[in-house]
Amino acid sequence: MKDPVFVIHGVANRDRDGFSSAVAALAAASGVEMVPVHWGDLGAQDEFIDAALPAYRSGTHTLRDSEAAEPVMAEPVVAAAFPEITDESWQLSQVDAAVRKRLAAGHDGDDEGMRGSGRDQLDADRVLEYVRDVWGDTEWLRRTGDTQLLLETGRSLAHALLDETDPDGDDAYDGLRGGGTGRETRLRELVRRRLQDLDRVAGAAIQAVGARLNHALRDRFGAGTTRFLGDVLVYQRHQQTIHARVREVIDTVHPDLGRSPARPVRIVAHSLGGVIAVDMATAAAPLWTESLVTFGSQAAFFHVCDPRGGQLQPFEGCTPVQLPDSLNRWTNLWEPLDVLAFAASKVFRLHDGTPPVDVPVDHQASTGIWTHSAYWALPSVASAISDVMGEAKPGWSTS
Repeated sequence: MKDPVFVIHGVANRDRDGFSSAVAALAAASGVEMVPVHWGDLGAQDEFIDAALPAYRSGTHTLRDSEAAEPVMAEPVVAAAFPEITDESWQLSQVDAAVRKRLAAGHDGDDEGMRGSGRDQLDADRVLEYVRDVWGDTEWLRRTGDTQLLLETGRSLAHALLDETDPDGDDAYDGLRGGGTGRETRLRELVRRRLQDLDRVAGAAIQAVGARLNHALRDRFGAGTTRFLGDVLVYQRHQQTIHARVREVIDTVHPDLGRSPARPVRIVAHSLGGVIAVDMATAAAPLWTESLVTFGSQAAFFHVCDPRGGQLQPFEGCTPVQLPDSLNRWTNLWEPLDVLAFAASKVFRLHDGTPPVDVPVDHQASTGIWTHSAYWALPSVASAISDVMGEAKPGWSTS
């Protein structure tokens, strides 16, 4: 009779009963006897995480009345939001098209009785010339590749200029009605000011949307992400304590399990649990492991970033790292949208020269975007565990 499979959870798992229920459901789905290994009570203290997170408050950014263009966000932040500045000639072509269309509409139709006013003297070529002079000084508009935003900028600019030349409006009309250098100076200044106004409005809108998105992402994913980082930090400092917990649970089944190749263990592990399992299987005094199934795990990523030690050599980029024979077989499952899942086959080789088996599992639309915790209920995961744990690899004894 085979020994049971031990299941090691990953990060942010504080609910022992909930974890036991998840393991029971996975055991039923895979047809494999399982024993949960809960170490979450040794993880990060997460009850005060919210104290370290920035809080979003609406209305903290205000537009300032200023004649000079003022950046609405620091340049490094702007560059991070828009890493590449879009081709200026294309941008200006979009603005130009919208300006010409709006000016043409303003010179015809209902405005026909105003011919001879400043409106019909607005030269689209001259307006674009002044736009081009100012465009490089904008913070947000010069970085956008959004056609709709550029077209709306052109339309709004032209509309503002038409309003300035409305004979029924204020005395701004008098400054544009005549000709000469005074009118051109006034037009240049109007274009500059209106474009700066539109740039500040675009920047404020982008910041407001970005702040709300950041707040929403923190609410939706922040707890999981921060607890992931917290548990990783705790594990790096307290590996031996957490390994001892795993060993303690295994000993409750039989004290000989995993202590020699005569009676190796079988392990299923999620997320950081997979790192724990690989670390223990490759330690100087290893946990002898017949079969390992990891899902949503980071063992390869951690070893590439920071060599794990034990019996493992550092990864140097070309030759995969040889795993000791204390880790006999390894199947690594990953979900396509899980950003915390990593491949193992390019980084490691088993003792017989074969790579660990990386297996993608199906994405289910019902799991949404955050899929790191979805593995437990995926039929493909249960099926893979059943396939791997259903039989021992030849040459190993489980008696």
